[in-house]
Amino acid sequence: MEKINNLADLDLFRKAASAALEAQTKKVLVCAGTGCLAGGSEKIYNRIIELCRQRGITVQVSLEKHIDHEGIGVKKSGCNGFCELGPLLRIDPMGWLYTKVQLADCEEIVEKSIVGNELVERLIYENNPAFAKQDDIPFYAKQTRRVLANCGHIDAEDIGEYIARGGYKALGKAVFQMSSQDICNEMSASKLRGRGGGGYPTGKKWEQVARQKQAQKYIVCNGDEGDPGAFMDRSIMEGNPHSVIEGMMIAGVATGADQGYIYVRAEYPLAVARLHKAVDQAKELGLLGDNIMGSGFCFDIHINQGAGAFVCGEGSAMTASIEGNRGMPRVKPPRTVEAGLFGKPTVLNNVETFSTVPLIIDKGADWFLGIGTESSPGTKAFALTGNVKNTGLIEVPMGTTLREVVFDIGGGIKHDKKFKAVQIGGPSGGCLTQEHLDLPLDFDSLKKVGAMIGSGGLVVMDEDTCMVEVARFFMNFTQNESCGKCVPCREGTKRMKEILERIVAGNGTLKDLNMLIELADTISATALCGLGKTAAGPVVSTLKYFRDEYIAHVVDKKCPTHVCSKLKTIYIDPELCKGCSKCARQCPVFAISGTLKKPFKIDSTKCIKCGACEEACPFHAIKEK
Repeated sequence: MEKINNLADLDLFRKAASAALEAQTKKVLVCAGTGCLAGGSEKIYNRIIELCRQRGITVQVSLEKHIDHEGIGVKKSGCNGFCELGPLLRIDPMGWLYTKVQLADCEEIVEKSIVGNELVERLIYENNPAFAKQDDIPFYAKQTRRVLANCGHIDAEDIGEYIARGGYKALGKAVFQMSSQDICNEMSASKLRGRGGGGYPTGKKWEQVARQKQAQKYIVCNGDEGDPGAFMDRSIMEGNPHSVIEGMMIAGVATGADQGYIYVRAEYPLAVARLHKAVDQAKELGLLGDNIMGSGFCFDIHINQGAGAFVCGEGSAMTASIEGNRGMPRVKPPRTVEAGLFGKPTVLNNVETFSTVPLIIDKGADWFLGIGTESSPGTKAFALTGNVKNTGLIEVPMGTTLREVVFDIGGGIKHDKKFKAVQIGGPSGGCLTQEHLDLPLDFDSLKKVGAMIGSGGLVVMDEDTCMVEVARFFMNFTQNESCGKCVPCREGTKRMKEILERIVAGNGTLKDLNMLIELADTISATALCGLGKTAAGPVVSTLKYFRDEYIAHVVDKKCPTHVCSKLKTIYIDPELCKGCSKCARQCPVFAISGTLKKPFKIDSTKCIKCGACEEACPFHAIKEK
């Protein structure tokens, strides 16, 4: 590819890429996000290409040469979002979405939908009614996809497709038409708040770095997405990596930085690979490196892989890790904007924040302010997981209610059970309950009820979920991930974990509940970093909204949802037992006794609740209470 030396070259490149896309009479987009790849989408992609070529169809897999004669475009897209229905395959211009595609389906897809124009009805989304077009499926129809707009709709590994859809247009505007102050003013006017969890105003942060006198400054992108159940940033890096790069470069123009670092957890190998490819493509075109587009602006990007430490999602721990040191938070001040990476002024935002920046610069702050709430404008991506019918990656306007997310987009609770709670914000967040279903999901509304957006994980729980066990799970996670630098977090979370383990084992007391609150208050007030200060969030919120479950565990020695195994009472229903003795023969601790052809009994003092008897019983006579 020839280098782009000025704005005119960029415009010519965009026109050529657009023409090449338009020449593709049909486009087959095979989802190549992590979830669909795990389901075999790579084989589906290769098989579609093979079958098309066998039939003499011109197949275009890249825009790099800007082929402008007719053909079929077959490409690997990023994550479509509806992960549980993968592998997914989209056919344009019809907008058809095929779900749960298997290798054996490829011939029918090629014959009917590529060679012909016929729908393969058995592969479309069916939920009474069925929907052929992706945009008509309620899961998608009720979303507003901006940051995720390209994910699933373009070749994730082709810079040409990104440019054809307006990519790097905002960079050209920032470099040639705006001053540093203009960019900061536009970002401040947009009221964009950091999507990594804290919600700090992006424009304000950039202005603080721009004012620093040091010559060397850095831009750092936080791609260390460690919350259980969260995969928003991963999907953006996999499906639209150039948007991250472009946003970082605009931040460089705004602040005077010429070096950028993307910190990605090593557990995201596909994201790492696509970021590396995107960086290489941008450098080859002259959109990254020295004298970008002949403007005199220089910017380079380095990709660092983290070892998976949750604490490295905290800014100072992350910069320490990039520097080659152990990832541990430091005392502040100085703040990152004053002395961050290598002790220099540093802008640190997360993946979703940087991906939003090109949209704001290109379309303007007023456009961005058009949706969302007054104090939290724009959209937010969430990973919707747990006991909900439609799980996956979604994007909605800030201020969308929890009810709309869970019941309209998510389709309600699996198996039509009752909604119980949502854990939002991961280990640093809290629970939202039935009373919060009409609560707007924005920074300020959630803060008022003791929760936080965090990076955007939403774990939905139904009536069968034990909230005490949920608190224990998150405290176990936080305690394991504590860097150990400060005593409140290192020792406090350990004590809280021990108390919760006593409670779920049936050995807790009412005093333990008071001790949990005291420990939570101490850790929140004295921990060194933000992760430590919010570590007790899941415990505090579950105690607040589900105290009756804690009481049942410590007073009645029962788990209302029958989840906590050590609080279960296993018995044999004499009406169903036929006296076959299979349960007694499988019991590893000889807790079951009886006489053949008569009902057997379980000695609860010996029973270890292993479940072996339940699996062995052919008459389903083993019960729990």
